[in-house]
Amino acid sequence: MKPNITLAETTTPNGARMTLVEHDGSFCIRVNGQQLMHSKVATSEIKLGSIACERHGTEDQQPKVLIGGLGLGFTLKSVLQSTGPRATVHVVELFPEIVEWNRTFMAGLNGDALADERVKVLTEDVSDVISRSAETPYDAIALDIDNNTTAMVKTENHNLYGKNGIRKIWNALAPGGRAAIWFAAPDATIERMLKKVGFKVQAMPAKVFGSSRREAYMIYVADKPLGAATDKAEKTKHPDAPPAPATRNPANSL
Repeated sequence: MKPNITLAETTTPNGARMTLVEHDGSFCIRVNGQQLMHSKVATSEIKLGSIACERHGTEDQQPKVLIGGLGLGFTLKSVLQSTGPRATVHVVELFPEIVEWNRTFMAGLNGDALADERVKVLTEDVSDVISRSAETPYDAIALDIDNNTTAMVKTENHNLYGKNGIRKIWNALAPGGRAAIWFAAPDATIERMLKKVGFKVQAMPAKVFGSSRREAYMIYVADKPLGAATDKAEKTKHPDAPPAPATRNPANSL
Protein backbone atom coordinates (compact mmCIF):
# COMPACT_ATOMS: atom_id res chain seq x y z
CA MET A 1 0.00 0.00 0.00
CA LYS A 2 1.38 3.38 -1.00
CA PRO A 3 1.76 5.86 1.87
CA ASN A 4 0.14 9.27 2.32
CA ILE A 5 2.83 11.92 1.87
CA THR A 6 2.43 15.35 3.44
CA LEU A 7 3.86 17.74 0.85
CA ALA A 8 3.26 21.06 2.59
CA GLU A 9 1.33 22.70 5.39
CA THR A 10 0.15 26.06 6.71
CA THR A 11 -2.02 27.45 9.51
CA THR A 12 -5.55 28.82 9.01
CA PRO A 13 -6.78 32.03 10.68
CA ASN A 14 -8.56 29.76 13.19
CA GLY A 15 -5.21 28.28 14.17
CA ALA A 16 -5.94 24.96 12.47
CA ARG A 17 -3.32 22.94 10.62
CA MET A 18 -3.94 22.81 6.87
CA THR A 19 -1.97 20.22 4.93
CA LEU A 20 -1.51 19.17 1.31
CA VAL A 21 -1.31 15.38 1.12
CA GLU A 22 -0.46 13.22 -1.89
CA HIS A 23 -1.37 9.55 -2.30
CA ASP A 24 -0.70 7.53 -5.42
CA GLY A 25 -0.96 10.57 -7.71
CA SER A 26 -4.03 12.12 -6.10
CA PHE A 27 -4.07 15.20 -3.87
CA CYS A 28 -6.00 16.12 -0.76
CA ILE A 29 -6.17 19.26 1.37
CA ARG A 30 -6.97 18.59 5.02
CA VAL A 31 -7.79 20.80 7.99
CA ASN A 32 -6.71 19.28 11.32
CA GLY A 33 -6.72 15.91 9.60
CA GLN A 34 -10.25 16.26 8.21
CA GLN A 35 -10.54 16.10 4.43
CA LEU A 36 -11.58 19.44 2.95
CA MET A 37 -11.15 18.62 -0.74
CA HIS A 38 -9.78 15.75 -2.83
CA SER A 39 -8.74 15.57 -6.47
CA LYS A 40 -10.72 12.36 -6.97
CA VAL A 41 -13.87 13.98 -5.61
CA ALA A 42 -14.15 17.01 -7.89
CA THR A 43 -17.38 16.50 -9.82
CA SER A 44 -19.27 19.14 -7.84
CA GLU A 45 -16.47 21.71 -8.14
CA ILE A 46 -16.50 21.29 -11.91
CA LYS A 47 -20.29 21.62 -11.94
CA LEU A 48 -20.05 24.78 -9.85
CA GLY A 49 -17.96 26.52 -12.50
CA SER A 50 -20.06 25.40 -15.45
CA ILE A 51 -23.37 26.37 -13.78
CA ALA A 52 -22.09 29.80 -12.79
CA CYS A 53 -21.06 30.58 -16.37
CA GLU A 54 -23.58 28.67 -18.46
CA ARG A 55 -24.96 31.93 -19.92
CA HIS A 56 -21.55 33.23 -20.97
CA GLY A 57 -20.07 30.60 -23.29
CA THR A 58 -19.99 32.37 -26.65
CA GLU A 59 -16.77 33.82 -28.06
CA ASP A 60 -18.12 37.35 -28.46
CA GLN A 61 -19.16 37.69 -24.82
CA GLN A 62 -16.94 39.46 -22.29
CA PRO A 63 -18.14 38.17 -18.91
CA LYS A 64 -16.47 39.23 -15.72
CA VAL A 65 -16.30 36.25 -13.37
CA LEU A 66 -15.33 35.96 -9.71
CA ILE A 67 -14.26 32.65 -8.17
CA GLY A 68 -14.11 32.54 -4.39
CA GLY A 69 -11.70 29.78 -3.39
CA LEU A 70 -9.03 28.29 -5.67
CA GLY A 71 -8.82 24.94 -3.89
CA LEU A 72 -7.42 22.31 -6.25
CA GLY A 73 -8.24 24.41 -9.32
CA PHE A 74 -11.16 22.40 -10.70
CA THR A 75 -13.69 25.25 -10.56
CA LEU A 76 -11.23 27.62 -12.23
CA LYS A 77 -10.57 25.15 -15.03
CA SER A 78 -14.32 24.63 -15.48
CA VAL A 79 -14.95 28.39 -15.67
CA LEU A 80 -12.23 28.78 -18.30
CA GLN A 81 -13.75 25.96 -20.35
CA SER A 82 -17.22 27.52 -20.01
CA THR A 83 -16.28 31.03 -21.17
CA GLY A 84 -14.79 32.51 -24.30
CA PRO A 85 -11.41 34.15 -24.94
CA ARG A 86 -12.64 37.63 -23.91
CA ALA A 87 -13.65 36.67 -20.38
CA THR A 88 -12.04 38.16 -17.29
CA VAL A 89 -11.67 35.76 -14.36
CA HIS A 90 -10.68 36.87 -10.86
CA VAL A 91 -9.67 34.01 -8.56
CA VAL A 92 -9.68 34.96 -4.91
CA GLU A 93 -7.76 32.67 -2.56
CA LEU A 94 -7.18 33.56 1.06
CA PHE A 95 -4.08 31.40 1.38
CA PRO A 96 -1.09 32.28 -0.83
CA GLU A 97 0.23 28.84 0.07
CA ILE A 98 -2.65 27.18 -1.80
CA VAL A 99 -1.90 29.29 -4.87
CA GLU A 100 1.75 28.20 -4.62
CA TRP A 101 0.77 24.54 -4.14
CA ASN A 102 -1.27 24.71 -7.36
CA ARG A 103 1.68 26.13 -9.25
CA THR A 104 4.21 23.66 -7.89
CA PHE A 105 3.06 20.36 -6.38
CA MET A 106 -0.16 20.32 -8.44
CA ALA A 107 1.12 21.90 -11.64
CA GLY A 108 0.11 18.76 -13.54
CA LEU A 109 -3.41 18.75 -12.08
CA ASN A 110 -4.95 22.16 -12.85
CA GLY A 111 -2.03 24.44 -12.08
CA ASP A 112 -1.62 25.49 -15.71
CA ALA A 113 -5.00 27.25 -15.51
CA LEU A 114 -3.40 29.96 -13.40
CA ALA A 115 -1.21 30.89 -16.38
CA ASP A 116 -4.23 31.59 -18.60
CA GLU A 117 -4.13 35.24 -19.73
CA ARG A 118 -7.78 35.67 -18.70
CA VAL A 119 -6.96 34.93 -15.05
CA LYS A 120 -5.98 37.29 -12.27
CA VAL A 121 -5.24 35.87 -8.81
CA LEU A 122 -6.10 37.90 -5.71
CA THR A 123 -4.67 36.55 -2.45
CA GLU A 124 -7.12 38.12 -0.03
CA ASP A 125 -10.49 37.57 1.63
CA VAL A 126 -13.23 37.10 -0.96
CA SER A 127 -15.63 39.00 1.31
CA ASP A 128 -13.46 42.11 0.89
CA VAL A 129 -13.47 41.74 -2.90
CA ILE A 130 -17.24 41.32 -2.96
CA SER A 131 -17.71 44.33 -0.66
CA ARG A 132 -15.91 46.69 -3.03
CA SER A 133 -17.41 45.39 -6.29
CA ALA A 134 -20.77 47.19 -6.31
CA GLU A 135 -19.57 49.86 -8.76
CA THR A 136 -17.83 47.34 -11.07
CA PRO A 137 -20.03 44.24 -10.65
CA TYR A 138 -19.50 40.72 -11.89
CA ASP A 139 -21.62 38.76 -14.34
CA ALA A 140 -21.02 35.51 -12.47
CA ILE A 141 -19.77 34.57 -9.02
CA ALA A 142 -18.78 31.03 -7.99
CA LEU A 143 -18.19 30.56 -4.27
CA ASP A 144 -16.58 27.53 -2.66
CA ILE A 145 -15.06 28.91 0.53
CA ASP A 146 -16.44 26.64 3.25
CA ASN A 147 -18.67 23.64 3.88
CA ASN A 148 -21.80 25.50 4.98
CA THR A 149 -22.99 28.51 6.97
CA THR A 150 -21.08 27.18 9.99
CA ALA A 151 -17.50 28.00 9.04
CA MET A 152 -14.83 25.31 9.05
CA VAL A 153 -11.88 27.08 7.43
CA LYS A 154 -12.29 30.63 8.71
CA THR A 155 -14.67 31.82 11.41
CA GLU A 156 -15.58 34.99 9.50
CA ASN A 157 -16.73 32.99 6.46
CA HIS A 158 -20.18 32.63 7.98
CA ASN A 159 -20.57 36.43 7.78
CA LEU A 160 -20.68 36.25 3.99
CA TYR A 161 -23.72 34.00 4.25
CA GLY A 162 -25.52 36.21 6.77
CA LYS A 163 -27.85 39.17 6.25
CA ASN A 164 -25.22 41.73 5.25
CA GLY A 165 -23.09 39.25 3.35
CA ILE A 166 -25.91 38.18 1.04
CA ARG A 167 -26.68 41.84 0.32
CA LYS A 168 -23.04 42.32 -0.65
CA ILE A 169 -23.24 39.39 -3.06
CA TRP A 170 -26.37 40.98 -4.58
CA ASN A 171 -24.55 44.31 -4.98
CA ALA A 172 -21.51 42.61 -6.51
CA LEU A 173 -23.61 41.12 -9.33
CA ALA A 174 -24.76 42.98 -12.41
CA PRO A 175 -28.49 42.77 -13.25
CA GLY A 176 -29.03 39.38 -14.83
CA GLY A 177 -25.96 38.04 -13.06
CA ARG A 178 -25.67 34.72 -11.29
CA ALA A 179 -24.07 33.50 -8.06
CA ALA A 180 -23.43 29.79 -7.58
CA ILE A 181 -22.56 28.70 -4.05
CA TRP A 182 -21.18 25.26 -3.12
CA PHE A 183 -22.27 23.64 0.14
CA ALA A 184 -21.40 20.22 1.52
CA ALA A 185 -25.09 19.55 2.32
CA PRO A 186 -28.51 21.19 1.95
CA ASP A 187 -28.80 24.34 4.03
CA ALA A 188 -32.22 25.94 4.42
CA THR A 189 -30.73 29.10 5.92
CA ILE A 190 -28.75 30.13 2.84
CA GLU A 191 -31.67 29.37 0.53
CA ARG A 192 -34.03 31.49 2.62
CA MET A 193 -31.54 34.39 2.83
CA LEU A 194 -30.94 34.44 -0.92
CA LYS A 195 -34.66 34.48 -1.71
CA LYS A 196 -35.37 37.21 0.79
CA VAL A 197 -32.83 39.56 -0.78
CA GLY A 198 -34.50 39.11 -4.17
CA PHE A 199 -32.62 36.30 -5.91
CA LYS A 200 -34.40 33.62 -7.90
CA VAL A 201 -32.96 30.50 -6.28
CA GLN A 202 -32.46 26.92 -7.42
CA ALA A 203 -31.05 24.24 -5.13
CA MET A 204 -29.12 21.86 -7.39
CA PRO A 205 -27.85 18.57 -5.89
CA ALA A 206 -24.36 17.53 -6.98
CA LYS A 207 -22.65 14.16 -6.97
CA VAL A 208 -19.63 13.41 -4.84
CA PHE A 209 -17.89 11.88 -7.87
CA GLY A 210 -18.94 11.15 -11.43
CA SER A 211 -20.12 7.55 -11.03
CA SER A 212 -21.74 8.13 -7.65
CA ARG A 213 -25.44 7.47 -7.26
CA ARG A 214 -25.66 9.76 -4.28
CA GLU A 215 -25.95 13.53 -4.71
CA ALA A 216 -24.68 14.55 -1.29
CA TYR A 217 -23.55 18.09 -2.06
CA MET A 218 -25.66 21.13 -2.93
CA ILE A 219 -25.07 24.08 -5.24
CA TYR A 220 -27.32 27.07 -4.63
CA VAL A 221 -27.87 28.97 -7.86
CA ALA A 222 -28.97 32.57 -7.26
CA ASP A 223 -30.03 34.63 -10.28
CA LYS A 224 -30.36 38.39 -10.02
CA PRO A 225 -33.28 39.60 -12.20
CA LEU A 226 -32.41 41.61 -15.29
CA GLY A 227 -34.69 44.41 -14.15
CA ALA A 228 -33.27 44.55 -10.62
CA ALA A 229 -33.06 48.11 -9.32
CA THR A 230 -29.65 49.50 -8.39
CA ASP A 231 -30.88 51.00 -5.11
CA LYS A 232 -29.08 48.33 -3.08
CA ALA A 233 -25.78 49.21 -4.72
CA GLU A 234 -26.44 52.89 -4.05
CA LYS A 235 -27.16 52.07 -0.40
CA THR A 236 -23.75 50.39 -0.21
CA LYS A 237 -22.01 53.47 -1.61
CA HIS A 238 -24.05 55.82 0.55
CA PRO A 239 -24.95 53.87 3.71
CA ASP A 240 -26.54 56.91 5.38
CA ALA A 241 -28.96 57.59 2.54
CA PRO A 242 -32.67 57.07 3.30
CA PRO A 243 -34.25 53.86 1.99
CA ALA A 244 -35.69 53.96 -1.51
CA PRO A 245 -39.48 53.81 -1.95
CA ALA A 246 -40.78 50.27 -2.06
CA THR A 247 -42.21 50.79 -5.56
CA ARG A 248 -38.69 51.23 -6.96
CA ASN A 249 -37.23 48.11 -5.40
CA PRO A 250 -39.60 45.16 -4.98
CA ALA A 251 -36.72 42.94 -3.84
CA ASN A 252 -36.93 44.12 -0.27
CA SER A 253 -34.15 43.80 2.24
CA LEU A 254 -34.06 41.15 4.92
